[in-house]
Amino acid sequence: MLNRRIDRYNTDCLKYDAVENVFGTRDVIPLWVADMDIPAPKAVRKALIRRVRHPVYGYSLHNKCFYESIIKWLEQRFDYHVEKEWITCTPGIVPAINIAIMALSEPGDEIIIQPPVYPPFFSAVTDQHRTLVSNPLKEKEGRYEMDFEDLESKISKKTRMLILCNPHNPVGRVFTRKELSRLGDICRKNNIIIVSDEIHADIVYKPNKHIPIASIDKKYADITITCMAPSKTFNIAGFATSEIIIENEEVRREFRRITQILHICNGNILGDAALIASYRHGRQWLKELMELLEHNIDFVISFARDYIPSLKILRPESTFLLWLDCREWGLSQKELNDFFIHEAKLGLNDGKSFGDCGEGFMRMNIGTCTCTLKKAMKQLQTAAEKRGLI
Repeated sequence: MLNRRIDRYNTDCLKYDAVENVFGTRDVIPLWVADMDIPAPKAVRKALIRRVRHPVYGYSLHNKCFYESIIKWLEQRFDYHVEKEWITCTPGIVPAINIAIMALSEPGDEIIIQPPVYPPFFSAVTDQHRTLVSNPLKEKEGRYEMDFEDLESKISKKTRMLILCNPHNPVGRVFTRKELSRLGDICRKNNIIIVSDEIHADIVYKPNKHIPIASIDKKYADITITCMAPSKTFNIAGFATSEIIIENEEVRREFRRITQILHICNGNILGDAALIASYRHGRQWLKELMELLEHNIDFVISFARDYIPSLKILRPESTFLLWLDCREWGLSQKELNDFFIHEAKLGLNDGKSFGDCGEGFMRMNIGTCTCTLKKAMKQLQTAAEKRGLI
């Protein structure tokens, strides 16, 4: 049963055991970092136990099953045909984004991101001494869209790369074929590499459908580095195993050159076992997970509508993250964070960490048992009533 409370304290868990460092108090319900309080599939746990029983844990290789499981999963779920030689493994997607920047741009080159967006996108650019260019999504009637006119106006001769987040974190958009094709055409015209973070690809709510940009047309695949992983889908982020798909041989060679320099080419024994088991045997578990997440989304949105109507929540097309619009409350961002931490006693992500256009917003992780969310929303209602925010 997925919808049950699991005590994660004292398990070296970032989400729970770091709350005092992050929020200044242990007295919060952690609803921040994007992993779920959901037990991983039984098939994954069995595969890990089976591998651990062998007493030697030396250097490892990615075996045939590793590649076959990835290829079959992508073909069946996204109609995305991938060859074995296109796949490179990295210890996470954030490392892959940094590797792509190191391999395919130079200090001072411009790299475009589309905020409000996952905070490590910002640091991946600036830490590598590249120039950050912001092409904010535009909000239109409660829906975020790409601003193509703004994008084209900001491209220069120094623009080398665009980091795409699809499905989008934190606003939950699943970009359409038409949107992705227009983006691909703009980037092709201007010789811009697309690094596409598609880590939430499997967590998409009907009738929406995730489309890898590289699967649309070879002309887009030639300029795209597709970053995927089972980590969010099957709640196995701690194994730091991601698949990076690069069809263009020259781009792939440059990317792998950096992975070799950093000596991160070898396999992760347990990460590989978890990936194979997830992709081979996780389909039914994922179906049950999606039912739980949709139930949780329905609960939070309806609760806010009925009891905290001044709080606006976008219904996500993907992810287990909600983008809370708190702007009607008229609080500064510091006041907003203090309110959630010290009055509602909830640990959420600060909206401004996703870019300046996230001011007035907070991000909530609903990947937990419904009983936890009921307690959290009741605390938020009580605190909002005391503050006169309703």
